[in-house]
Order: sequence, then structure tokens, then C-alpha cells
Amino acid sequence: MSTKKQDWKIINTERSIDLKLFKAHFTHFQNPRNQKVERMIILEGGHSANVVAVTPEKNLLFVRQFRVGIQEETLELPGGIIDPGESADKAVRRELEEETGYQAREWVTLGKVASNPVFMDGYIHHFAALDITPTGTLRLDDGEAIVPEILSIADTKKMLKEGLFQHPHTISALVLFFSKLGDRFPDTGPLID
Repeated sequence: MSTKKQDWKIINTERSIDLKLFKAHFTHFQNPRNQKVERMIILEGGHSANVVAVTPEKNLLFVRQFRVGIQEETLELPGGIIDPGESADKAVRRELEEETGYQAREWVTLGKVASNPVFMDGYIHHFAALDITPTGTLRLDDGEAIVPEILSIADTKKMLKEGLFQHPHTISALVLFFSKLGDRFPDTGPLID
């Protein structure tokens, strides 16, 4: 198996189309394998952040909200888009408070994962917020209807194992959380049996 990086050349880029949450553009890449040029779409959506928020009782805070792409409610972690000029850690603190009315005493960076490297340019930055406490009311955007929901870590692990979470950003954040901080919760059992 070769580990040599392939040199995909950009031949041309067509102008962007504004799609509200994203801008879309086409870039023509030359395939180094066969020299053929392919027109590929790229969504420019910037970066986002989400948070595994842990209560003092060692439960996890989720949000339930309707997702238009699948036209169903999902149970997922609080988070959202990082505003221009905003750092990932500032954005995730803002999103936690806006979507749930909670703040945290301790923050841990879990890492970042490409949102969808097939056709998107952004990353999702994952954090853990430990020892969260309620501070007030939700401040939702006009397009949001969010209901916070608390689950035990054991129930969260069970749902993760059973494939019940539908948002890939929630899944990647939970896997990073349990792989990096799981030793803080030994009484809940392993993520993988």
C-alpha cells in the first residue's frame, strides 16, 4: 500500500452560490491517476463546535430538535456554527448557554473531525464541559425549537452501541469523549464490550 500523497491539481474554480448556511462552488480537479478533470462541488460552511456536557451527578445533557434534512427529531449534543472571528472554545460556550441555559466549571478539548470531507470544507470541534450548572433561559435562534434532555452515561453508551444517535457529530464527539475521559466514569462500564 502506497503512503505517497497524490497531487490533485486545481484547474479552475467557478464562483460561489449563496445557500444561506453554506456557499457552494465548483472546483475542477485533475485526477493524478488518469489526468482526467472532474468538476466537484464544495460546500463552504465554515467550522462548528459541539459539547459533551456533564452534570455534577455524571449525567449527560443533550438537545432534541427537528432536522429538516431527514425531517425527524434527533437527540444530539448542543452545538452550532462558529461565527466569523470567533474561536471554537468561545463558540461552544455560547452555544451551550444559548441552547440549554447551562454553563460549565471545567472545559476539555476533545479534538476536531472533518464535518464531511467528501464535499465540505469545515471541521467540527468537540469539547467536554464538566460540572455544568443551569444559569438561565434558552436563547434560541428563530429557526430553532430545542428541548434539553438529560441521560445517564450508561443509557448514552447503550444508545451509542445500538446506533440510535443519528447525528454524526454527536457520534464522533461521544467516541472521543469516552476514549479520552472515560476513565473518569468507571462505574458506567466500557464503551466497547
